[in-house]
Amino acid sequence: MKTGPKKWHEKFPLANGIRQSPVNIITSNTKTSNDLSMNPLRWTYVPENTKCLVNPGYCWRVDVNGKGSELTGGPLNNDIYLVEQFHCHWGCSDGRGSEHTVDGQAFSGELHIVHWNSSKYKSFQEAAGHPDGLAVLGVFMKVGERHEELDQIARLMPFISHKGDRVTIKSLDPAKLLPKNRAYWTYEGSLTTPPFNESVTWILFKEPMEVSAEQLNLFRELRVYDVNEECPCDERNWLVYDEVEEQGEKVGKIINNFRPPLDIGNRELREVGGH
Repeated sequence: MKTGPKKWHEKFPLANGIRQSPVNIITSNTKTSNDLSMNPLRWTYVPENTKCLVNPGYCWRVDVNGKGSELTGGPLNNDIYLVEQFHCHWGCSDGRGSEHTVDGQAFSGELHIVHWNSSKYKSFQEAAGHPDGLAVLGVFMKVGERHEELDQIARLMPFISHKGDRVTIKSLDPAKLLPKNRAYWTYEGSLTTPPFNESVTWILFKEPMEVSAEQLNLFRELRVYDVNEECPCDERNWLVYDEVEEQGEKVGKIINNFRPPLDIGNRELREVGGH
């Protein structure tokens, strides 16, 4: 039974919207934005406000108390966005896994740090219903050296092996997951998972983060089912790319949890240099 991205619009009509994400970034079509460079991105995170690491059945996610953890500047103007959570997408192998691609090239994974506009809205849920409600910082992952800050998450994977599992994290700094070079691409898009709200200002850093093959392999061991459920070995994970048959999907593992790139249409893709 096909239940992947091509079927999502049947249950979530927004999946067929005109502002959907992710997209393929064609670098020759980007527009340099000097005005954004004049108002650089700024962020402040409170590591001690990290709450817990969760397995929701389709990724790992770190939930955060956003008080004091703010993102502003760049395409967000002077609105203040508070962090809500961050999570990751990855593939069955090191050559795939990112949601966005660059000139058709996929990366091994993609980290998303999700924020909501606290200057205009009272909650994440309210903000998610408005075009300027959310902002996501995206960081591509490539296989290389072990990432020290990310290792705090990777080494906890055995404790959240099943859907619904969670473990407390006392302190983790999202700023240490961001690249030193602040060059980025930005465009107006959507959530890449249901209900696909078209409310996201995407900010995708050009410089990827290095993670080890061992760290990615720990992510691939997460399961899509509850500890009290039988392994859905013959069923397809509905959040997995349905055009790819992989053995991992048949043993209930979370792999290929990325949405394929969509047409950017008439949307403007801007780029900002970094240092």
